[in-house]
Amino acid sequence: MDNIILIGMPGAGKSTVGVLLAKTLGYAFLDTDLVIQEREGHLLQDLVDGLGVETFLDREADAVCAMDCDRTVIATGGSVVCRDRGMERLKTMGRIIYLHLPLEELERRLHNISTRGIAMAPGETLAHIYDHRAPLYQRYADCTVKVGRQTLEETVAQVLRALR
Repeated sequence: MDNIILIGMPGAGKSTVGVLLAKTLGYAFLDTDLVIQEREGHLLQDLVDGLGVETFLDREADAVCAMDCDRTVIATGGSVVCRDRGMERLKTMGRIIYLHLPLEELERRLHNISTRGIAMAPGETLAHIYDHRAPLYQRYADCTVKVGRQTLEETVAQVLRALR
C-alpha cells in the first residue's frame, strides 16, 4: 500500500504536518485519534480516563488494525507504538516516518497534557512516556525527521526529502 504514516510524541506535529503533506502529495489524510473517537463514541481523554491506559492502548491497536486505505497520509496517536500488533499492521500499509522532537521542545509546546487524551498512567510525566516511547519510535521508523522550531513548510520539505 502506498501510504505515509507519521509517528511521534503528542505535540510533534503529526496531524498538522500530515494535512499539509497530504495536500502537497494529493493524498487523503487520516488521523487515527479521530478514528478511535468515532469508533468508540467518546473523546480520547474520556476513553483514557474511563478505560484505563492499557485498555485504551488495546482499543487503539484494534482501530489501527481495522484501517484500510491507500494513498493516504496517516497521523497516528503518540501511543500507537505501545502495541506491536498495531505497528505491524502499519508497517504493511506504508512507510513510517518518525517526527522526532526533543523533550524540551515538547514540554514547551504541550500545556494541556491532562486533557489532551495522552495515554499516560496517573503519576506519569511527559518525560516518563518520552523515555519509554522514543526507542519504540526509532525501532519502527523507516526514517526519522528531526523537527523543532522550523516552519511547517520546512518540516514538510524534510519529510518529502526523507521519502525520496
